[in-house]
Amino acid sequence: MVLVANDLAKHYPVSQGFLKPKALARALDGVSFEVHAGRTLAVVGESGCGKSTLARQITMIETPTSGHLVLAGVDVANADAATRKRLRREVQMVFQNPFASLNPRKRIGHALEEPLVINTTLSAAERTEKARAMMARVGLRPEFHQRYPHMFSGGQRQRVAIARALMLQPRIVVADEPVSALDVSIQAQVLNLLMDLQEETQVAYVFISHNLAVVELIADEVLVMYLGKVVEKAPKRQLFAAPRHPYTRALLASTPRIDAASRAQKAVLAGELPSPLNPPSGCAFHKRCPHAIERCRAEVPVLAEVAPMQWAACHRSAELA
Repeated sequence: MVLVANDLAKHYPVSQGFLKPKALARALDGVSFEVHAGRTLAVVGESGCGKSTLARQITMIETPTSGHLVLAGVDVANADAATRKRLRREVQMVFQNPFASLNPRKRIGHALEEPLVINTTLSAAERTEKARAMMARVGLRPEFHQRYPHMFSGGQRQRVAIARALMLQPRIVVADEPVSALDVSIQAQVLNLLMDLQEETQVAYVFISHNLAVVELIADEVLVMYLGKVVEKAPKRQLFAAPRHPYTRALLASTPRIDAASRAQKAVLAGELPSPLNPPSGCAFHKRCPHAIERCRAEVPVLAEVAPMQWAACHRSAELA
């Protein structure tokens, strides 16, 4: 186990106007999970559910409001600045847009060697050698070392971004929508590359996506989020075969399927994601849920084990089995 999050929360004070008290946006509100070496945890949900906020906590870009985030046996949420700096090399990130995540004025070799310049004492020749070796591992020719980002396709740029994330041999790579900006055929190539590299290095992935077709291919476990909370988590096969939360069912039903036998009946959700500044009472999903009852409007459901290795936060999960 390389990462454990326990009751992780991130709240942002938001101004509501002149002379008005600040509101509190609960972007993350009590999220718990584990990440194991050599495995992929996928985090899914609509835009605004807290996926990217979670990524910023894991990568230590931001400090959680409360809760614990334990990496390599150290609670980084409450660690001092020196400890956090030392541990940052253990967690790297692949961003969504390969066109924006690389400096257009710097050669690819510079982008790959920069983490080594900051975090190691290697000589210039050793850094170049490592950068060329990593380029070969991700399927790029070593002579591309002196090229600029604009000279590459989108898929090649994302390969460069993956190579840069792996330069320091991290324990965890957080991939925030890493293939959503790519063509479908290129998506498959990048996903296959990620899985091959994971098999070689045993790196753990936290894979953030709204595309469940991609999640079904790459994930080992799935975390479903809604309005800053975890509503369901389970191994991939179990969650896709028998989802126990209405929101998970709606997400799966919205995923296009080629095989007619595997197509779920469309579950149309009414309304939109509520504002984190003014969440509904009781279950945050009850205003959009076709199975909501009076209890859902009054009582917040607890994330509980509803089947072996499967947890759901729903008062009616037993009825939906």
